[in-house]
Amino acid sequence: MMKTLLSMLTLVAALPVAAGELVLQPVEIREWKAVHGQVETRDRVPARARIGGTLVELKVTEGDRVEAGQEIARVEDDKLTFQLRAIDAQLTALRTQLQTATTDLDRGEALRERGVITQQRLDQLRTQVDILQGQIGTAEAERRVIEQQVAEGAVLSPDAGVVLAVPQSLGSVITPGETVAAIGGGGVFLRLAVPERHAAALAEGDAIALGAGVGLDGQTGRLAKIYPQIEGGRVIADVEVEGLDGRFVGRRVPVRLPVGTRAALLVPPGAVSRAGGLDFVTVAGQAGAGPVRRAVVPGEIVTHDGAEWREILSGLVPGETVVTGHD
Repeated sequence: MMKTLLSMLTLVAALPVAAGELVLQPVEIREWKAVHGQVETRDRVPARARIGGTLVELKVTEGDRVEAGQEIARVEDDKLTFQLRAIDAQLTALRTQLQTATTDLDRGEALRERGVITQQRLDQLRTQVDILQGQIGTAEAERRVIEQQVAEGAVLSPDAGVVLAVPQSLGSVITPGETVAAIGGGGVFLRLAVPERHAAALAEGDAIALGAGVGLDGQTGRLAKIYPQIEGGRVIADVEVEGLDGRFVGRRVPVRLPVGTRAALLVPPGAVSRAGGLDFVTVAGQAGAGPVRRAVVPGEIVTHDGAEWREILSGLVPGETVVTGHD
């Protein structure tokens, strides 16, 4: 039994003449690093309150789709309501005074024509009308300012997209500029955190394979951006993937990155046969001795020049002739 095993590990049984031959030469293949990418929205912008007050209406929740400019919440400040009522009362009084002053002016002009009052008195009546009109204009402008503040109580979505977070609840007291909801828009991409030792091997435009293997249903992405700042020993990079599912922001997706190249010996997958728990490749013998089987340690299936090959880790050396397509 031991003799049989030793014979299988070395150059054993001679075989008939092969149907094809391949001279082994090292080829450069890509090395891939398996990491995980996280689905992120291109834009993540907060919808902020423009005035302070109480959150009296909340129209969205996490996962809702919104359009740019859509009202998603409303903030009210009772002080603004009281100010409007005070200005309305002031306007009512001023308009009444203006009506009286206008009547006095009309009467004064009629009396002036008959020479009953002086021109100075008539000018005083005109001045009084002008003053009241100016006060009414000022009060109306103040009212428009407060009306604008009330209108700004509407919290609007800054962008079209999906609501990612709503950190507030009805009845909350809001300060100006406080975030009411976070909106994600602009589509989605994959954000990677790559160990810094691989940073030099990355280049914008590189093809990125999705999934546990070389691809996931044939999908690949493009390395769109590499950030220059290293955080926690990792380089941040963004990958664009056409048709990426953006229903779950933050979802982790397995990704394989090209991090360099190395020399490898490749043979067609069909050149590797298995017997007795060992893998063999048929090679041409020396000095016309005929083809023999060589025990090898195969690696993974790799893609090179658009075709699939089996990498041979040990058992073969460059320059040997592999016999392929043997019957």
